[in-house]
Amino acid sequence: MKITRLLQLLFATVLLFNISCSNDSDSSLPVITYENGYLIANEGNFGKPNAEVTFVSRDLTFSQNSIFSKNNGSQLGDVLQAVAFNGDKAYLLLNNSNKIQVVNRYTFKSAGEVTNQIDNPRYVAVTNNNVYVTNDKYNGAKYVSIYKSSDLSFVKKITFTEAVERIVEAGGNIFVQNASFGFGNKITYINTSTNEVQSAITLPNGNINKTISYNGNVYVIASGTADSYIYQISNTGNITKTTTLTGISNATNLQIDGGKYFFSSANKVYSMNMTSNVTPTTPIITAVDGGQYYTLYGFSVVDGKIFTSDVKNFTEDSEITVYTTTGSKIKSFTTGKGSNGVYLN
Repeated sequence: MKITRLLQLLFATVLLFNISCSNDSDSSLPVITYENGYLIANEGNFGKPNAEVTFVSRDLTFSQNSIFSKNNGSQLGDVLQAVAFNGDKAYLLLNNSNKIQVVNRYTFKSAGEVTNQIDNPRYVAVTNNNVYVTNDKYNGAKYVSIYKSSDLSFVKKITFTEAVERIVEAGGNIFVQNASFGFGNKITYINTSTNEVQSAITLPNGNINKTISYNGNVYVIASGTADSYIYQISNTGNITKTTTLTGISNATNLQIDGGKYFFSSANKVYSMNMTSNVTPTTPIITAVDGGQYYTLYGFSVVDGKIFTSDVKNFTEDSEITVYTTTGSKIKSFTTGKGSNGVYLN
């Protein structure tokens, strides 16, 4: 991303001052922080500790790559799968490093890590003073491990026989997606007052591709043989609405912003009002076709903007393209290897 020479010099000067005067409590110069912008998770190459995070200012005029290593003097780890937030903390889930790295979300200084009872972690959510992590080892144990958010101590684990993949919070409760790689049609509801399974929700049609939460409800996108479906599930575990995406197969990448659904099928991105029952027929974006595994590998709709990621087969750094929610391109910039998600900070 292009940055003016003045901004580069200002940023370098502030960093130099912070390093040389880190113990001076009387410092009055401003400190660079990562609030009021976007954090981009760069997954990195499997088997290499090159996962990282990119910061981009909210007006998209400034970016900084590798903010974890810049602020901690060490590598983040191997495969940054997901990020969750709670208060001033960010929880960075490292799938192949088998840990959760906790940082201050505004300074990105390390604030602890979780390794106990972590085995092939997939996703993380935080609510009711606890941290919940899905763990799914290939041909191995599948469970949700629970930790106190106050000191990261282990609380318990809940075992499963089915896949455990995405995990979201809604209304103070936890919902676990028992489906992975487009196979499975169940959601498990965990009551966080007891940390026990309350119920299981079986979807009537389709296999689950993605589960998210929005305004206290859970939303699931599932694909069938010809049509796809968006299910709204209450925070007490009831299916309250079904939207059929007639004629759209293999819909995935569900996001919600500004009262609209956004989703993709192959390299086509669609949007529709959440109150509508009319399936869109014209995509708002036709993204780079990266093949079966890499097309729209990263797709986020945040803060009135659509972020798409071309991961270039993980052979070079990713290219992020930003659009308006109607599909007009705003700009593109380079991040790190395998950018898989954008989060408003």
